[in-house]
Amino acid sequence: MRKLQLQFKRPLLLVAGIAGGVAVVTMALGYGAFLNLEGLLIVVGGSIANAFLSYQRQDVTRAFDTIRDMLKKTESAMQHLHLDIMQMIMWSYVVQQKDLVGLEKESARKTHDPLMRYGLDLVLSGYTADNVRMMMHTAAEAEFERRCTPVTVLRNMAATAPAFGMVGTLVGMVVLLKNAGSDLAGIEGGLGVAMLSTLYGILVARLICLPAADKLLQREEKLHFRHYMISEGLAMLAEKKRPFFMQDRLNSFLEPSKHLDLSDYMHSAFVKRYAVAA
Repeated sequence: MRKLQLQFKRPLLLVAGIAGGVAVVTMALGYGAFLNLEGLLIVVGGSIANAFLSYQRQDVTRAFDTIRDMLKKTESAMQHLHLDIMQMIMWSYVVQQKDLVGLEKESARKTHDPLMRYGLDLVLSGYTADNVRMMMHTAAEAEFERRCTPVTVLRNMAATAPAFGMVGTLVGMVVLLKNAGSDLAGIEGGLGVAMLSTLYGILVARLICLPAADKLLQREEKLHFRHYMISEGLAMLAEKKRPFFMQDRLNSFLEPSKHLDLSDYMHSAFVKRYAVAA
């Protein structure tokens, strides 16, 4: 039950934050005064059209997925650092006892992460530690750049939404002036579009696009950090470093209060199977 509560806590807080931000600017005069379909279509439709004209379709789609995922609880890459460190230390035990042949048999059935699989292939191919580190860093940087493209899309949408709000304002003023002195309903409609389009542009930019971009960038930066840690661990594996040396080196990537102590795991079944005298 506690786990279920934690899963829903963050999305509910996010929804409450967005609703609170909208409520601040609408509660004074009532919600009906701030609803204008034409202004909303100009801002949202214009921003989406500009995104598809400026970027590839798959990048825009991923940006929209990020907006949708704002309401979901996603696991952070930092939560798995201990497991990643333990995995690489266990592989070190295998190398100490059975060399790279044993590592190939052990890792083939347990590794599903694409970047870690690539690094293991480099180690098993006999590349030096420096070469493994260099190629892994290149792969990590390329992956980071690819995955951060939706951040650029979202920030572009955040910049264009207020601009299309101004477009809506100009359209509304044109309608207003055209109907001045003749059609009261037309004047009211044009004034509504003119006044609310700018508001919609600011809200779309500040409450949707920019928060989604910042959240995605934060998540990808944590994943990038994890990839650098894996690169260092696999480079040490290529050097056939001792498990306790790997422990102390990889602990430098963690907060001091979360350092891994290998002695706590010395009686695990895996370590009993592969451990050798250090």
